[in-house]
Amino acid sequence: MSILVTGGAGYIGSHVVKTLLNKFDVITLDNLNKGYEKAVLGGRLIKGDLGDKKLLKKIFENNNIEAVIHLAADSLVGESMKNPAKYYHNNLDKSIKLLEMMVEYNIKNIVFSSTAAVYGEPQKIPITEEHPICPSNPYGESKYFFEKVMERYDKIFDLKYISLRYFNAAGADPAGEIGEDHKPETHLIPLILDVALNKREKIFIFGTDYSTRDGTCVRDYIHVNDLATAHLLALRALMQGKESSIYNLGNGQGYTVREVIETVRRVTNRNIIAEKAKRRPGDPARLIASSQKIKEELNWSANLPDLDTIIETAWHWHKKGGFDKK
Repeated sequence: MSILVTGGAGYIGSHVVKTLLNKFDVITLDNLNKGYEKAVLGGRLIKGDLGDKKLLKKIFENNNIEAVIHLAADSLVGESMKNPAKYYHNNLDKSIKLLEMMVEYNIKNIVFSSTAAVYGEPQKIPITEEHPICPSNPYGESKYFFEKVMERYDKIFDLKYISLRYFNAAGADPAGEIGEDHKPETHLIPLILDVALNKREKIFIFGTDYSTRDGTCVRDYIHVNDLATAHLLALRALMQGKESSIYNLGNGQGYTVREVIETVRRVTNRNIIAEKAKRRPGDPARLIASSQKIKEELNWSANLPDLDTIIETAWHWHKKGGFDKK
C-alpha cells in the first residue's frame, strides 16, 4: 500500500516525506514550481500538477494508494491579496479534483495541511480549535473553504480527514539534508539568517509599538520535524478508524521579533542589523496556539520546542547554501 503526498518536494512536504519513508511506500506528486527534486529523499517522485486530472487518474489507477497527505498549495498571504483567483483555483479547485479522484477509487483517508490563518485576528490567546473562524485574506479563506468541502465529503462519501492548522513552521531537519529554501523568502528566521550570511544588509522590524512585552509582534514557532511527526500520527489515526478532526499545531509559547533576532545573534555569533519600520496592515500583535487537543487525542508532543534549537538547525542548513548548493 502506498501513501500519496502532494506538495512533497516543498519545505514542510519534504520533511513529511522523510518521516514516512521508513514506514510506508511513498509517492510524491509535485509540480516543482516552489519545491525541489533534491528535497525528496526517497520513494517515487512524479512531476506534475494537482490540477491535471488525467495525471491524477493515472496515479490512482496504477498504484495501490491507501491514503493521501495533501500539502500542495500556494501560501503567500500578500500575494493572495493581490491575486485571490490564483489561491481559490490552486488551493480549492485543484484540491476538490483530488477528493473526486479519492471518491472514484474508494480511498477514505486524507491528512490536510491547513493554517492558523483561518482564525484571522485572534480574539483569545492561546488560540484553540474552537476559536471563531474569520480569515482576513484569500489564502486563509481557501484553506478554510476546503476544510468545509472535506466536511461535506465525509457526510456524503464517508471520506475521513484530519486537518492540521499550522502556526509558524521553522527550522530544518537536524541531519542537514533538507531545509527551508523559498524564493522569494518571506519568513522571519531565514530572513534574519540571510543577514548573518551577508546576503542581506539588515532585517526590518515591522512595528515596535504593539501591546507586547517589547513592542514587537509575538509568534508561535514550531519545528518542521515536529510538524512532520504530527502528519504521521494523524495518518495512523485515520488508518486505525479515527473520525474526522481538526488540530492546531504550535508550541504554545510565543517569541517577539526582537527575541528572535537576539536568539539568531547568539546562535550564529554574527552581527545582525535591525531597523524599525512601520506596521504592516493585518499583522496581529500575538499569535499563539493551543495544541492541547492533539496532545491529548494523538499523543503528539514537540520534541524540538525551544527557539535556540529551532534556529540552530536552520543555521546549520542555511550555511550550506540551500538546495542550489547541494
